[in-house]
Amino acid sequence: MTRLWSAGRLTYVALAATALLSIFPIYWMFVVASRTSDAMGQVPPPVTPGGNLGANISRLLANTDANFLTGLVNSTIVAVSVTVSVVFFSTLAGFAFAKLRFRGRNALLLVIIATMMVPTQLGVIPLYLLMTKLNWNDRLPAVIVPALVTGFGVFMMRQYAGQAVSTELIEAARIDGCSTARIYWNVVLPALRPAAAVLGLLTFMTTWNDFLWPYAVLNDPENPTVQLSLRALSDGYYQDMSQVFTGTAIATLPLLLVFILFGRQIIGGIMEGAVKA
Repeated sequence: MTRLWSAGRLTYVALAATALLSIFPIYWMFVVASRTSDAMGQVPPPVTPGGNLGANISRLLANTDANFLTGLVNSTIVAVSVTVSVVFFSTLAGFAFAKLRFRGRNALLLVIIATMMVPTQLGVIPLYLLMTKLNWNDRLPAVIVPALVTGFGVFMMRQYAGQAVSTELIEAARIDGCSTARIYWNVVLPALRPAAAVLGLLTFMTTWNDFLWPYAVLNDPENPTVQLSLRALSDGYYQDMSQVFTGTAIATLPLLLVFILFGRQIIGGIMEGAVKA
């Protein structure tokens, strides 16, 4: 069997250099987080961890202006709630648009696609007014509820379901007496799992890193998300960079943990979807 392509030494050197350039900023962030603020001005910059990580974390958690621990808890609640909801509703709607026949299906799908064309910034003011009428300002539901389902997620699941879910399998399940809900849960959802894992990862990252909308509706400094806590750390005339880097490093850990735990499954899902396509 003829090999289509063989990697040479130059390829491995290029890949190693790319990986180093990608990893070094994250590594250096943890290095500064374990040192004092003086490390920012050292020439050459330090590349080995220091011994101040514990002290920096203690000062960070004791900072009442940032309320960092509350921010971590709030961001976890928001990100997990939004991710579970988006994956559930997107797979459900994607299955309906791809495999079920109902009146107005194409028109409704066009409306959902049209929502993806509207910039997020245009909806901030009317959505803020709606949250005010609901008396949800400074409360987590104001951050969670508007993001419970996304047009991108529905469209992505609809496209994947059209390829991954067999129409004959659905018809066989109906002949066996399965309801639509059971077909979704036992037949469709397992087939959509690879794409759902990718959608879940993207949604978790986007929600965890979101700053604009929480900044608009969470004005109470005692009830922030983690991004608002990081903003509080960088405010003011004097910035304690060791605290800023420590907070950023801790805020990055959940994202790294998700990649470490689910990276292989997500990559396998992408490859499986590519083979099916």
